[in-house]
Amino acid sequence: MHHTPDPTRPDASRHADEMPPLDPGTRTVSVLAALVPWPDDGSRPDGPVAVDATDRLLLAEAAPLVADAGPRGVVVIGDRFGALTLGALALGAEEVRAHHDTIDSEAATLHNASRAQDALGTADVRTRIAMTDGLGPTLLDGARLVLLQLPKSLGELTEVAEAVARFAADDVTLLAGGRIKHMTRSMNDVLGDRFESVHATLARGKSRALVASGPRPEARTAAPLYPAREHLTDPELLAAATPTHDGATPATHVDVVAHGGTFAGTGLDHGTRFLLSTAGRWPAAPRVQDAVDLGSGTGLLAVVLGRRYPDARVVATDRSAAAVASTRATLAANGVEGVVTRSDVGSDLPDASTDLVLLNPPFHDRAAVSTDAAHRMFATAGRILRSGGELWCVFNTKLRYRGSLVRAVGPTDHVAQDPRFTVTRSRKR
Repeated sequence: MHHTPDPTRPDASRHADEMPPLDPGTRTVSVLAALVPWPDDGSRPDGPVAVDATDRLLLAEAAPLVADAGPRGVVVIGDRFGALTLGALALGAEEVRAHHDTIDSEAATLHNASRAQDALGTADVRTRIAMTDGLGPTLLDGARLVLLQLPKSLGELTEVAEAVARFAADDVTLLAGGRIKHMTRSMNDVLGDRFESVHATLARGKSRALVASGPRPEARTAAPLYPAREHLTDPELLAAATPTHDGATPATHVDVVAHGGTFAGTGLDHGTRFLLSTAGRWPAAPRVQDAVDLGSGTGLLAVVLGRRYPDARVVATDRSAAAVASTRATLAANGVEGVVTRSDVGSDLPDASTDLVLLNPPFHDRAAVSTDAAHRMFATAGRILRSGGELWCVFNTKLRYRGSLVRAVGPTDHVAQDPRFTVTRSRKR
């Protein structure tokens, strides 16, 4: 194990002016100035920013490396609004291969690509960005420079590091940046297990980058840790996954398959467990011809819907590529049929097309607490439910979503509450 500087130690930080910023005369600065945190326009004081200190730090570190990476040697993973992707093009990359976990980050990058055309001096910016859903060889084969916005979970970082070490070029350099307050020594260890050399850069704007190079030979051939698989026998899960008709054979287990970036991994999170405990009050089987797992994560709720309502058409959707891959794998592992789509809060689902929606909405967007996605998911549920259809939702009690659910869907009942979570039932007007 390599002993690299701990990015969380206060005495390891340097002032921003100790590291030179991007050359203000370069077109990279002009490109970054053109970006917006789409779909926001950047005018909200409390809203997201299109380019943060980590983006600028990574691009400054990448500047001397881009030219040597070759025509298809630059890869970007985890870009939020396109700053890294478009910044790499501005630094001279002929093409950038990019992986965005969320579909809205993909859309934001393409939106900003159009905005940056003048600054880049070309009208074909989008054709120079090759996007892929997965972390396999299509993304990484031959990559010599990988720029990564550090994910919040070690599982996601592990899966990325495994893929880079396995598929990228022997002389690849991985630049992984993040806010110092969100970085841990364990991130260094994850990279050190897979690369011969790992060191931390100087800090800038409260951000720091970890630089990894020299994939270890064993990392190229070792069996990957992700996706991971577990055999679950939680009582609430098994009860909910048992068909409701008389004489039905009780479920004995449910298998879950999870990629590194998927919420709750291979476990059953408390909110979903609490929602499952109310399954005895969900609509009876004859009333449910179509059911939706909205924000499917690992797909456990989709499996429950398929098992509980064997004659229903089950649809699962999520904005995350890792979640969609996990859901598909979890359904297959349990022999449950269902349609799985990657979309922005179910925007691809038809109006008035379902009888039952199950929802455990997120309340974090990466490290930031945000309820925006939840409110948009409520609106989707109200749109896709048929008259009389039901949304069953679990959420952190302190968020007090009931009024929003009434407005978005219809009359909402308080079904259950424990010290942390609330379950509600909303009926479509």
